[in-house]
Amino acid sequence: MELSAFEILGPIMVGPSSSHTAGACRIAKVAKSIAKENFTRVEFQLHGSFAYTYKGHGTDRALLGGILGFATDDSRIQDAFKLADEDGLHYEFTKIDLGDKFHPNTVKIIFYYGDGSKEYVIGSSIGGGTMVIVNINGMDVRFRGIHPTLLLQYQEQKGVVAYVAGILSGNGYNIESINTVKDPLSDIVTLTIEVGNSISDYVKGAIMGAQMFVTAKYVEI
Repeated sequence: MELSAFEILGPIMVGPSSSHTAGACRIAKVAKSIAKENFTRVEFQLHGSFAYTYKGHGTDRALLGGILGFATDDSRIQDAFKLADEDGLHYEFTKIDLGDKFHPNTVKIIFYYGDGSKEYVIGSSIGGGTMVIVNINGMDVRFRGIHPTLLLQYQEQKGVVAYVAGILSGNGYNIESINTVKDPLSDIVTLTIEVGNSISDYVKGAIMGAQMFVTAKYVEI
């Protein structure tokens, strides 16, 4: 069955809600922007209702479309399987139980690389086409992908949040949200900051180039 973008997003939808399509597409597109480039294979581990309804509701097609970089209203989503095959992208869909802490519409997207390494992003589709990224490589996070976002990791130390916030506010950026999560075993802190508009290369360099960060990513969809 072929699907139009209107069927994915409009009153006539693939499933009972846009959570199964638009939200899934956004999760995958954000996950791709977080992962390193040049991955050779993608595994979609589907949790909860995603695991039971993904074929009938077009979740698989939407997830694959997001990995291909398509927006939620891109008509190419209907051809996502064919386009992925043409690009030589290897993919698979499996079922998993991630536990009760995760929303029923959740997917763990694992990216595999030619050198044998892998990384993953977990996201949940929470209704109305919106989503939230909740875990990156084992570190709990929470951001929605609505605003440009800085993802920063550092060994726990004082003054890091103030340092980043000071650069942003000093250059006229409005901070929409700040969230920190510390891994109790490694003392690595994951800091996510959403801002109101795109960050300039100069400001990104001033923040992400700081030696205190062991990981620094900028996500803008």
